[in-house]
Amino acid sequence: MGKEALIGRGLWDSYSEKVRARMNAPKHFGVFTEADAQAKGLKLVDVLHGSEACGDAVELFLLIDPKTNIIKEARFKSFGCGTAIAASDMMAELCVGKTVDQVLKITNLDVERELRDTPDTPSVPGQKMHCSVMAYDVIKKAVASYKNVDIREFEEKEIVCHCGRITRKEIEDAIVSKGLTTVEQIMEETGAGTFCGSCIRPGGHEEKNVYLVDILDEMLRKKQQGREVRSAERSFSDMTVPQKLKVLERALDEFVRPSLAADSGGLEIMDIHDNILYINYTGACAGCASAGRGTLQFVEATLKEKVDAGLVVKPYRE
Repeated sequence: MGKEALIGRGLWDSYSEKVRARMNAPKHFGVFTEADAQAKGLKLVDVLHGSEACGDAVELFLLIDPKTNIIKEARFKSFGCGTAIAASDMMAELCVGKTVDQVLKITNLDVERELRDTPDTPSVPGQKMHCSVMAYDVIKKAVASYKNVDIREFEEKEIVCHCGRITRKEIEDAIVSKGLTTVEQIMEETGAGTFCGSCIRPGGHEEKNVYLVDILDEMLRKKQQGREVRSAERSFSDMTVPQKLKVLERALDEFVRPSLAADSGGLEIMDIHDNILYINYTGACAGCASAGRGTLQFVEATLKEKVDAGLVVKPYRE
C-alpha cells in the first residue's frame, strides 16, 4: 500500500515529489552485519535512536573505513511514519563519502532542504517537521559509538530550534555581533524558526522552554541596561541632557519622592542647564513654607550624594 493511502489527500499534496518517492521506495533501506563489514575490510557502526516528539525511531548502519574515517556505505531501518522514512533515507545518503567528523555538521534542515523539489518550497508540511528531526541525533550517536567517546562530547548547549539544531548561544551571538533587533532578522541570520516556526513564539504546534521572542527581549534589555550603566559611569557634566534627566529621575524616584509622598507631596523636573536643576513642587509641597528651605536643601543634598557633587537645585520660576 502506498503511503498516500495512509495520509490525507490534502496533507499528501504538501509533500515534495522527492519525499513521496522515498516514502514509497527508500534507496538506503536495509541493514549491514558484522560479516558484511569484515568482508569489505570496514568497521560497522549500528545505533538506534528514538524521537520523544512523535515516537518514531531510526536504526542507522554505517560501514566506515578505519584508515580514513570515511563512511563508505549507509543503510537504515525506520520505525515510524512516512516522513521519518524519507528523512532517514536522505540522511543515510548524505553520510556516504564524508568523514565521521564531517557528518557531525549535517543538520535536520540540511536533510529537509535536500528533499525539496524547488529551493523555496519546503519538502514537508510544517506540522510534520518534527518527524524528520532525528538525523542530527542519530548521527551524533553513531560518531560517538565509532570513536568510543561519551556522546556528551557532542552535546550542544540549550537547543532552541530543533529543526536546525540551532542553539541559544548561536542566536545570542548573532544578536550581539550583528546588532539584530527583530525576530525576522534572527530568522534570516541564523535560520532559526524558518521551518515549523514553533520556536518563534508561544502558540506553535510544539511547546518550547524558550522562544526567539524571549531571547531577543532578554538580550535587548541587557543591552539597554549596559548602556545605562555606561551612562551612569560617565561624568554627569559630560552627559547629554536626556541622559542627565534619566539619571536624575531614577535618583528622585528612589531617594527623594518616597519621602515627599509620605507627606502627600512631590516634585517634577522642569528644566536643566549645565549642572543647575530646576524643579517644581506638587501636592502638599507646593504650598509648604519649608519648600524653599529645608525641603530644597534635602533634595539638593540627596542628588549631590547620589548623582553629582556639583549639582545645584533651584525652584522653577516662569
